[in-house]
Amino acid sequence: MVWLAAAACDARSSSTTTTRSDQVIATAAAAQVPTASSGPVHAAPAAARRAHKLCDGDGDAKGRTVPRTPASHAEAMGEPPLDGELPKADGEWMWVNFWAAWCGPCKEEIPRLIGWRDRLAKARVPIHLVFVSLDDDERQLDLFLESQPAVGVRSTLWLPEGAARASWLKSLHMKPGPELPEQVLIDPTRHVRCFVEGAVEDADYPEILALTAP
Repeated sequence: MVWLAAAACDARSSSTTTTRSDQVIATAAAAQVPTASSGPVHAAPAAARRAHKLCDGDGDAKGRTVPRTPASHAEAMGEPPLDGELPKADGEWMWVNFWAAWCGPCKEEIPRLIGWRDRLAKARVPIHLVFVSLDDDERQLDLFLESQPAVGVRSTLWLPEGAARASWLKSLHMKPGPELPEQVLIDPTRHVRCFVEGAVEDADYPEILALTAP
């Protein structure tokens, strides 16, 4: 299942939280925390073949917690507006992907993540796939969403520079200026089980399947 970020009727206004399937969630409610600069965001450099496990037992052990601050949202024209919080605990895993429309590695791995979600569903491991944009250029983000096919990312949680972004980065112990993409895997009990800096590879899928399988 994919969840994409949204606020109520206005794609850039405050909203309450409701549940919607097969999209990523977002809302434009402002975070009730002091505004702080989170630093510039960068695309991660191309990495060599991973020489270690994708998930090495970090997550909660590192003090990372699921963000509770509502996020803004962005949708392609015609897409229903999304809600502003991450899915509630419902016995399913959640994969949160931090990305940006200007980030080449992010865009390259989006089809891979969508394919993984579908493969996991066939393996009877349903998982919420949540995309969270760290774009600051709203126009660039909107143009990317409009260019996406029906099976692509046409709506997303959105964290432009500001208080909400700072709150999310703090909850997940992400760097003030993260190198995108970054990944967070949350288990059915709402605990952060895995945090990955950089893009995933096709060869990482068996590890994800082994971690999430009942």
